[in-house]
Order: sequence, then C-alpha cells, then structure tokens
Amino acid sequence: MQRRLIDYFIISLKGLAMGAADAVPGVSGGTIAFISGIYEELISSISNINISLFKTLFSKGLKAFWEQLNGNFLLALAAGIIISFVSFMKLAKYLLENHPILIWSFFFGLIVASIYFVGKQISKWNTSVIIALIVGAGIAFYITRLPALTTSESSLYLFFAGAIAICAMILPGISGSFILIILGAYKTLSDAIHDIDIKKILVFVGGALVGLLSFSHILKWLFKHYHNITLALLTGFIFGSLNKVWPWKKTLTWHTNSKGIKTPILQESISPFSFDSESQLLFAIILMIIGFLTIFILEKVGSKKQ
Repeated sequence: MQRRLIDYFIISLKGLAMGAADAVPGVSGGTIAFISGIYEELISSISNINISLFKTLFSKGLKAFWEQLNGNFLLALAAGIIISFVSFMKLAKYLLENHPILIWSFFFGLIVASIYFVGKQISKWNTSVIIALIVGAGIAFYITRLPALTTSESSLYLFFAGAIAICAMILPGISGSFILIILGAYKTLSDAIHDIDIKKILVFVGGALVGLLSFSHILKWLFKHYHNITLALLTGFIFGSLNKVWPWKKTLTWHTNSKGIKTPILQESISPFSFDSESQLLFAIILMIIGFLTIFILEKVGSKKQ
C-alpha cells in the first residue's frame, strides 16, 4: 500500500484520537480505530509480528522486515497514541473530577454514533449475528457494573493488568482504562506516568505487548472466518458500554484512601431529572451532539482513505 507523508500524518491524528479515548475510563480507542477505517489493518499488522517476520529480517534484511511489518503505519499510529495517551491522561483526570457530566456527555454521543457506524458494516443479519450482538452487549454491560479492586503496586500484577487492559483497548466498546480501574491498576499507572517511574512503565508496556501480540491473532482469525458475527459482537460491546459513559450517576459505594480522599467504587445510572446536583442538561445535550458529529467526521475521513 503506497502512502504519502500526509497519509501518515492523518494516521498519527487517528492515533491521537485513539490515545485520548483510551485515557478516559469507559471509552475505547478500538472504537476510534474502527470508525476511522484502520481497525482491520491495525489488527492484521500487529498479528504479523511473529517468527516469520524475524526470519525475513535475517534472510532479506531490514527493508523487507519493515515492509512485512507495515512499520510505517504502526510507527505513525503508535506515535499518536503514546503522545496523546500520556498527555491526555492528566487532562482526562481533571475533566472527570471537575466536569464529569460534560465530558461523559461528549463521549456518550461519540459512542452512540459508533454503534450505528460499526453496526452498519454488518453485511448480513441472521440468528447468529443477533445472538452475538446480544452477548456482546451483555458482556460489556456486566463489565461496567463491576466494582473496582483496591490498588496494587506489584510489578507482576501490573504486568498482567497491562496484558488484559491492552486487549480491551483494541476491542471497540471495551475501555482499557476502565479495565485498569476494575483491576486496581489505573492509579498505579497514572502515578507512574506522572512521576516518570520507568520501571513500572516498562513492566506495564511489557505486559501490554504480550497481550497485544497474543490477542491480535485471535481477532484476525475471527474477522477472517466470522466477519459478520465478529462485527455484531463488537457492536454489542459498544452498545453495552453506554452504561459506563451515561453522564448522570449515583454513587452507591465509596473508597477512602489513607489521605481521606474518597473515590467512587460502584455507581448506577440515573435520570438527569433525578440527579441531586445541577444536571447541566442543555450543555450535556450539546456535547452529545458534538460527540456524535466527531464520529461522523472520523467515519467520513476513514471511508475516503479506504
């Protein structure tokens, strides 16, 4: 696939959007990848990292290795994701703490649009596809209802958390950051990034690489053999995740740390008219529309590049 410099710049921009999405608990960078038209290429490129690839390196040289890897694509995308994820995590934390309704409203609109744009790619509907859709929605909804575990500082635990979270990050509808919260590793990672704790960051990245390389092969196989069912399952994941990004919530249980700071553990979605504080309904609706239009624009850009 011949690409120009501007094409790689656009791929990096898509990476920026993916990284920003993955930094927010409840939103999936995989959804952005899917909507922007690079999802299957991403999965295929990652799954190409195998023994055959390294045989190419030693037998045909670096250039052939890089081409087989689709290295330019992965490098451009990874650069955008990493820059955005690291920088946006702090902003996301601030917005979630100070303007939760508004930020969740934007992402709610974004995910509603994603359901339509991913679902419309299902070329044939049948019983199996419908069941996959329902199962996906049920799994994602169940995950959003899980309470968070207490924070763990163990390197081994952080490694496995990275492996599990990265699988979620590349699945549309399943938030890697939210999985980290459930596993009790989100704060550990965010603190490590803030403090530039190289050891913890490398442990997490190591786990993420193991999980990514393993899971990408499964996804590639599913797309090849059960394309419509896989699409339906992913659409269900996105639909089920709406519960997590619903802007108005009631906290059922709290966790208080050693400094006396309270963080919500388990929440339930409620009507904006039942919300105790200011519902900010008008601004919330506006941001939902903006979120929806953001996906619409991404989809248009992605469809032009395909």
